[in-house]
Amino acid sequence: MSTALPEWFYPGPPGGWTADMLDHLPPDAPPHVELIDGSLIMMSPQTAFHMLTLRLLEQSLRPPQQFVVAREMAVTLGLRQRPEPDILLVNRSALAPKVTSFKPEDVHLVVEVVSEESRDRDRVTKPIKYSNAGIQHFWRVEAEDTNPVVYTFELEPVVRAYVPTGIHRKRLCANIGFDVEIDLDLDRVMG
Repeated sequence: MSTALPEWFYPGPPGGWTADMLDHLPPDAPPHVELIDGSLIMMSPQTAFHMLTLRLLEQSLRPPQQFVVAREMAVTLGLRQRPEPDILLVNRSALAPKVTSFKPEDVHLVVEVVSEESRDRDRVTKPIKYSNAGIQHFWRVEAEDTNPVVYTFELEPVVRAYVPTGIHRKRLCANIGFDVEIDLDLDRVMG
């Protein structure tokens, strides 16, 4: 079975897609589209694990007043880079009703929940782009059996690269400028 791509998608604009073009995709465009290296990336349907993990993190993150938790919003990292992390912690002052993408300087934490089709992007490509943009904290969530495992990273400012700060099973305890403690049991958000 093959699905034809819409006419607007291929071959794309001369010179490739740019971050600002994502705000002007046609109404029939998929709801979640990322821009990586000037190429549009369509998101696959998410699994129940992915959905439940996002729900758990969104409900459990309790940041200080100056931050707000955002879900599946884009970050414009450059002309041809506009990924859409699963969860973000952003400056409250950057949140406005018509905002479609955040600036990296307004993002304190990005979280990627790894899925089958996004494995390489979430493990390699995106962390490099986020660290190059100066985003302070990055979490990668993987499934281990049916349980989430959270790999936490912090930006080392001199080399602008992430260094690991922990691997968390069952309970996430970390400090990202404030203490975070999250019970990683997905059963808590099933009902």
